[in-house]
Amino acid sequence: MPASIKAEVQSVVYHNPDNGYAVVRVRAKDEPGIITVVGCLGQLQPGEFLEIEGEWKTHPKFGRQMEATSFKQTYPATENGVVRFLKSSLKGVGEKTAEALVNQFGVAVLDILDSDPDRLRQVKGITKKRLEGMVDSWRSQREVKSLIVFLHSHDVPPTYAARIFKLYGAQSEEKLRANPYELAYLIRGIGFRTADNMALKLGFAPDAPERVEAALGYVLIMQGERGGHMFCPEEELFKECARMLGVDNRTLLEEGLEALERKKRVHVEDLPEQNVSRAVFLMTNYRAEREIAQRLFGLVSHPAPVSRAGVKRALPKIESALGFDLSSEQRDAVFEACVNKVFIITGGPGTGKTTITRAIVAALTELKLKVKLAAPTGRAAKRLSEATGESAQTLHRLLLYSPEHGFYHCEDQKLSAEVLLVDEVSMLDAGLFLAVLRALPVTCRLILVGDVNQLPSVGAGNVLADLINSGKVPKAVLTHIFRQAQESSIVVNAHRFNAGLFPIQSPKEPPDADFFWVAQDQPLKVQQAILDMVCERIPERYGLNPMRDVQVLTPMHKGEVGTSALNQLLQERLNPKRGLELKRGYATFRPGDRVLQLRNNYDKEVFNGDLGWVHAVDPEEGTLSVDFDGNLVPFDATELEDLTLAYAVSVHKSQGCEYPAIVVPVVTQHYVLLMRNLLYTALTRARRLAVFIGSEKALTIGLENVTSGARMTHLMHRIRHIFSGNLLG
Repeated sequence: MPASIKAEVQSVVYHNPDNGYAVVRVRAKDEPGIITVVGCLGQLQPGEFLEIEGEWKTHPKFGRQMEATSFKQTYPATENGVVRFLKSSLKGVGEKTAEALVNQFGVAVLDILDSDPDRLRQVKGITKKRLEGMVDSWRSQREVKSLIVFLHSHDVPPTYAARIFKLYGAQSEEKLRANPYELAYLIRGIGFRTADNMALKLGFAPDAPERVEAALGYVLIMQGERGGHMFCPEEELFKECARMLGVDNRTLLEEGLEALERKKRVHVEDLPEQNVSRAVFLMTNYRAEREIAQRLFGLVSHPAPVSRAGVKRALPKIESALGFDLSSEQRDAVFEACVNKVFIITGGPGTGKTTITRAIVAALTELKLKVKLAAPTGRAAKRLSEATGESAQTLHRLLLYSPEHGFYHCEDQKLSAEVLLVDEVSMLDAGLFLAVLRALPVTCRLILVGDVNQLPSVGAGNVLADLINSGKVPKAVLTHIFRQAQESSIVVNAHRFNAGLFPIQSPKEPPDADFFWVAQDQPLKVQQAILDMVCERIPERYGLNPMRDVQVLTPMHKGEVGTSALNQLLQERLNPKRGLELKRGYATFRPGDRVLQLRNNYDKEVFNGDLGWVHAVDPEEGTLSVDFDGNLVPFDATELEDLTLAYAVSVHKSQGCEYPAIVVPVVTQHYVLLMRNLLYTALTRARRLAVFIGSEKALTIGLENVTSGARMTHLMHRIRHIFSGNLLG
């Protein structure tokens, strides 16, 4: 039977940010005690008052509860309710401030927020700036709550309401009615299916042109985000779209693609070099590939000579200053890097990339050239700085990127440099590489260093491999493994992995052994072995700090040995609750926790992939601070989704980093992502010790899988064309 209640939220037991499903405890009028409400409620806060419609159900385990079908927000009527509401809903308001506001104004404080917010400055501690934040969050929440009701009625998870409102503002409902499919393009996390459900409820026909165009565009976007592809063959695109739409009408799909071509959203071309007819590119990807090829050719072909004799004279001085002799392979690489306008250095572990990089920087400095050093991530930039003894930056920082204005250094404002050396180039996607090329004056030299056998970039493209395979960019492929490196089982097994061979155990005993393969078929036993290894065995035998020196790397987020489960278990073992802690969604943050930054934040100067340690938490205010290599960074309640626990991180997030010890699970549950370059990348993150735990079957699957991660790009051929005189690329 349908029922309705008026209730105050007491606590949020569970909230799924992906679909808005929540389990909340409420106190309702005419209902005894605390009751449970479940349903798509979005991200509620304690103290909110709701009018809920739904049905009473009896759960076999949890008993009587209301299953909500719709709700709307009302205001709390009691002073205690207002306190709870204020502290959970307004930016910068904790319990003490909320109590002070209610003591001064009573329940009327909510009306004052609407009509005369300046009066709130009568309360001690409410500064003008603090009040502005309170008022902004109050007004946006009211409008967002109204949007939630609209979204709820059209089966769109309310958790996206804030992002939709940020995009469209007061016109949100109007924009959504006009074309809800734009959500799939513009808001990360809202998939085609979610937008499609809403559109169909709003009356869009199954064969509506907007629906077909949205499906085509969405598949292309997902091809790039999930697989790093720059294009999709038309037949594959149509097949996937027909499956998504449930409309197997080729004419409809062809008309949709033609419409996207007319709107300049996609580009279609034949790629005879790859035996692909009618490859479909997002226009941004097509233009990026062409411009990269053109700018690369312009950089290479513009003269900026360096004295070859001068470089030869400088090399002995460099060797003397560095205190070691370069091998002939290394000396040739340093020489060519100095005299070529664009040069690539690639090689696996133990082949001397770091040594060569130091020598190149020293030689160019000796030649009085202005050298700048950069890498795609903060951790990689720090390692580059440590290796060379010179200052290095992230590429975003070097090019002065801001979310509002993009890259400051660009075509119209060139970077002041005579040489740019970029490390960890395997992580460089097409968009960022294009930004680099746009910023370089044609007189600048460009040196790219990286391991082509590692995982490619998270973003679309396969820049390093395409540059090397084009055969048009001068390069040094380092193959000689030095004797000292040959004594490392990490180095030996990295090259075995790269050749598809099973690893060999270290011939030494702890604490000198640096590689172990631990065979275990059952994921739960793998999980237990990881906990024992990280928390006890490695610290006892190697004297390493499990909180700072031992990193778990895993292919996936889900499952018994995914990041989610392992982070919770490792946190309880290594940093159990001793005092204050801050809960946010699934995560609980405690002082001392190792955390990972998930997004670039240019104002705070912390970037995707940066590791830090929680310095302090304030549960009352919902804030915490994180120590990123001595830089203490505050996070308010709205920014906590940018952080995650980092006792275990994905292999992709580990790129550009090194750790004293790594522990890696390899199980068949992860077969979708088990690839040779993933295993190789994980192993090459270890500096002193690597432990792989799992089944031989899973490891064999990964070592034999060299094609599933292959990327569809055309940059290699565009480079060949333009360097051969075909200016169309």
